[in-house]
Amino acid sequence: MTTAQTRARRRDIPGTVIFDGDLARIGYALNRMCYSFNAAQCRAAFLQDEEAYMTRYRLSETQKAAVRSREVLRMMAAGGHPYYLAKLAGIFGLDMQDIGAQQTGMSKQAFQAKLVAAGA
Repeated sequence: MTTAQTRARRRDIPGTVIFDGDLARIGYALNRMCYSFNAAQCRAAFLQDEEAYMTRYRLSETQKAAVRSREVLRMMAAGGHPYYLAKLAGIFGLDMQDIGAQQTGMSKQAFQAKLVAAGA
């Protein structure tokens, strides 16, 4: 199998966004913005005026729409890295179970029940 065929196979995982070099380049502005949330004053500035904050970091319209939607998978498709998006999700009051529920298309309660059943 050639390198190109291997890459193509790795990208073909239904329902999964593969964060690779291309997506890293696309998502640079979004990830840079999310990194800024390490500082409390940046989190406060974002919450005060999300649009101005996104513009300050030069997010694309696709990235801005993804952030406005509060849908983590949409932000990942716009180039967001899961590690950095966790910082943004925290600002929105989302925890890892909320994110897992979004990724599986389940309600949070159903996702929690699935986790409990898997641990039984």
